Amino acid sequence: DDLVSLLGHFPNKRELEDWIYSKSKEINSTRDRLGKLNKDLASSEQKKSHIAAELRKKEQQLMSDEERFFSVCGSQDLEQDLGKLQEDLEKISKQRAMLAGATAVYSQFISQLTEERAPCCPVCQRTFPSESDLQEVINDMQSKLRLVPDKLKNTEQDLKRKEKKKDEMMALRPVRQSIVQFQEKELPELRNRLQIVNRDIEKLKADVEEQETLLGTLMSEEETAKACLPDVSLMDRYQMDLKELERKIAQQATKLQGVDLTRTIQQVSQEKQETQHKLDTTSSKMELKHKLIQGQQDQIQKLKSEVNETRAEKLQLSSNMQKRQQLEQQSVEFTTEIQALTRDIREAKEQLSPLSATLEKLQQEKQELVERRRQKQEEGQEKINAIKEKVKTITAFERDITKYTEEGKHEYKEQKEAELQETSTQFHEAEKQKEKINKDMGNIRQDIDTQKIQERWLQDNLTLRKRVEELKEVVAKREARMKEMGNMQVLQLRQERRDAERKLEDLKKNRSIALGRQKGFEEEIMQYRKELREEQYSKADEHYKDKMIIMRTTELVIKDLDLYYKALDQTIMKFHCMKMDEINKIIRDLWRSTYRGQDIEYVEIRSDVDENSSAGVKRRGYNYRVVMVKGDTALDMRGRCSAGQKVLASLIIRLALAETFCLNCGILALDEPTTNLDRENIESLAHALVEIIKSRSRQRNFQLLIITHDEDFVELLGRSSYIEHFYRIRKNQDQNSEITKCSISSLSSYLH
Repeated sequence: DDLVSLLGHFPNKRELEDWIYSKSKEINSTRDRLGKLNKDLASSEQKKSHIAAELRKKEQQLMSDEERFFSVCGSQDLEQDLGKLQEDLEKISKQRAMLAGATAVYSQFISQLTEERAPCCPVCQRTFPSESDLQEVINDMQSKLRLVPDKLKNTEQDLKRKEKKKDEMMALRPVRQSIVQFQEKELPELRNRLQIVNRDIEKLKADVEEQETLLGTLMSEEETAKACLPDVSLMDRYQMDLKELERKIAQQATKLQGVDLTRTIQQVSQEKQETQHKLDTTSSKMELKHKLIQGQQDQIQKLKSEVNETRAEKLQLSSNMQKRQQLEQQSVEFTTEIQALTRDIREAKEQLSPLSATLEKLQQEKQELVERRRQKQEEGQEKINAIKEKVKTITAFERDITKYTEEGKHEYKEQKEAELQETSTQFHEAEKQKEKINKDMGNIRQDIDTQKIQERWLQDNLTLRKRVEELKEVVAKREARMKEMGNMQVLQLRQERRDAERKLEDLKKNRSIALGRQKGFEEEIMQYRKELREEQYSKADEHYKDKMIIMRTTELVIKDLDLYYKALDQTIMKFHCMKMDEINKIIRDLWRSTYRGQDIEYVEIRSDVDENSSAGVKRRGYNYRVVMVKGDTALDMRGRCSAGQKVLASLIIRLALAETFCLNCGILALDEPTTNLDRENIESLAHALVEIIKSRSRQRNFQLLIITHDEDFVELLGRSSYIEHFYRIRKNQDQNSEITKCSISSLSSYLH
């Protein structure tokens, strides 16, 4: 059934081996795909960690730049703060200039007022009505003159502080651009990349799980097919044997042909029918005999099984009988021991009842004896100590007696002899008391020994009780064991034995299947070892090491190039900002010096960064626009300015670009600058060009080339003192161009 569900039909050995081989190839390809997915997953995980590290680095750098920007600027509007700071600088510069000139002015005024005979006010030329008024003015000027140095010093310090802050804020422009770039471009891009990588990782994990499930299914199917392979091989062999038998039958049939050729078809048919009938009868008998033989064999097998079961039961019963005899013998022994112990317990209980009171009484007497013994020991010890003191006293007396004898003091001797006699009497009494105490101590020791004997006897009684409890437990166990032996069921034991044999057969079958699988695995191992000996895999470690070295080296090179790229990019950005500041400064100066209108203070070029990441390459572009500024408002000039303003701005921007990026560029060419301009704008443009010529007149190589058909415009330019001639180009009769130098005055007379 397993093979039919796998292949759709029951295969032969060749088909099954081919199917197993194709399944092995499919498993190998699945393993390869799984390995590739795991590699891609590891690569994506590494890429994710790299992007996350870069994102944390960018965020830390952004926080650092924002803290630096906020510590210096204090707000987010750098240009507004710079404008306010510039206004403060201009005010302080004017104040400094005024204070610098105030010293000389006040000194001169004071000198005039003190040296002249009839002094008057240096400012309004008013005479002083009295000397006191004059002196009051002089004192006032002197007091102001004394305050000028301190004010000038404070103003200069304030000016330096403001200029230093301005330099710091100017240096923050790249930082501001970097913050904007981080917030608007790099951080969102990194977060987007991180989300994409996370989605890829989830997809790869799902693919890995799907491939692992597929691999498990394929391996399970392969194992099932390999387990069935021995049975299929056996069936193929049986099929071949069957075909061989059929071939032999055909050979025997061919040998029977040609026998008794004189028989007719009817005879042969009848004989064939009879033979077929005999064959069928014989086949039926043979089949019946086979069935009988098979039944007899089954009966024999069944009887053998029953014999084996009976033998096993006999052995089990013999074992149980032996156990029963042992248990009965133990039961008899336990019964005898129980009876003996019961008698002992009964006797012990009989003896224990009067002994309990005796034990308590003896314990109380023991306690009293111990207490009396302790008291007597203390009294005896006190007496012994007193006797020792007396002995010491007697010894001292003896020394005194000896001394007395030596000194010849008889009276003192008699006195001491009397005292000695008294002391000897006391000593004898103490000796008697000591003997009495020793006797009492012997009695107490005897009582203590008696108490120990009684204690040992009581301890034996406790041990007896413990043994009785243990005996009860043994009896209970014996009864439970006897009950268990009495409840044994032979049929249940036989069924358990059959279940055990069935499990044994299943285990043997599983062992055969496992051996078949083991053989298949051994063949696969040999095949894999053979593949590993090929050149493709034998040098895999060396190839891996070489590729790893190349990869690590490439990563280091990429890291270094990234550092160089960032440094170069920052330098280019700084250079661009510096050049744009120079260009805008020149444009601002030229505009203020040439433009006479009041609607635009100045114009400047502003650049917007346009970064485009295509094909993995970062390209930064700039979108330039010209704005006109009035006060704090800046508007794009495109669509909001007149043609004259546009032409003037174009000229000024080209001049600024030439001055910034060219060393010796002084030529400016205008081709039809007055196209689509009205009269007012033409005059404004002419005036502006004259102002530009005037401002550039000191430049040695400056030239202004104007190509125009507007003679009025040329005449307006000629009103200045800088233009005296112009060149007229026309066609002659031969249609050739001719250049004629003409005077501006001739053009004026011609027009009028």
